Amino acid sequence: MAIIDVFNGDADGICALLQMRLADPQKSTLVTGVKRDIQLLSRVDANNDDQLNVFDISMEKNHTDLIRLLGQGVNVFYVDHHRAGEVPQHPHLNAIINTAPETCTSLLVNDYLGGQFKAWAITAAFGDNMIRQAESIGRTMHYSADRISQLEVLGVCLNYNGYGETIDDLHIAPDKLYLSLLDYPEPIDFVNDSSSCYSLLKAGYYDDLTLAGRVKCDFQTEAIKIIILPDEPWARRVSGALGNQLTNADPDRAHAVLTGNHQGGYLVSVRAPLSKRSGADEVCGMFPTGGGRAAAAGINHLPLDSYDEFVVAMQKMYQKQV
Repeated sequence: MAIIDVFNGDADGICALLQMRLADPQKSTLVTGVKRDIQLLSRVDANNDDQLNVFDISMEKNHTDLIRLLGQGVNVFYVDHHRAGEVPQHPHLNAIINTAPETCTSLLVNDYLGGQFKAWAITAAFGDNMIRQAESIGRTMHYSADRISQLEVLGVCLNYNGYGETIDDLHIAPDKLYLSLLDYPEPIDFVNDSSSCYSLLKAGYYDDLTLAGRVKCDFQTEAIKIIILPDEPWARRVSGALGNQLTNADPDRAHAVLTGNHQGGYLVSVRAPLSKRSGADEVCGMFPTGGGRAAAAGINHLPLDSYDEFVVAMQKMYQKQV
């Protein structure tokens, strides 16, 4: 029997699998990619009685391949917080799906494991910009403010590393990053280990954020703000982190960060207002390559001639209520 672990290349996907493998060490085949590479089940070839574990990718976007694999007799354990569509009722499928805007895949895994590795769940929650939830768990663990802050920076850096059009845009490939983290049951040890790749991620994050801070806003109203970044590796890496930073600083406004891509259009990251974490998936779902969750979503390719349509969609979704 083969074991195959499929996971999103961002902080949530990595930390979800990390918790599972720290609790149940197994040699497995890893399938992952950049954060926006979500149709990962299309790359899975499995046989009868193989075990497939899936973390932090939309079941809706992988429905056809999920049905294919279940039909081949593959046992599937699926944990996610994105739009799921119709969840198949199948004896070989064990699914934990919760699309509430106040949870993430790593928090669901944390509950499933009875809190065995809460520090990694906290790290992932920070990466997904679920600050209140992460801080709340940290307080129950009696962590100091300094330790919670260190986990926040780590989560942000892990998440930042997942953004890019291709693996070449990233500082570290997600599968290699995951494998390096397996040596650290406690994330604070990874942070404090001078030989780890943490310093590389942290330096890259702050360098890219500095460059992004020099870019002027392209469109702004009381309800929304849109920034367009150039077609550069640093811009693709920092797009998600910039969206989170803007939203945290201005919690009543929705934000979109558009980054030029090789197709001559834009890669889009949308963040709903923190004060009302909804609508991002609906806006992005209006476009062929869009998807995500209510609080945060994206479009893999927005053609240049669809930009005005996107701005109108953002305005309609987030117009101020009088």
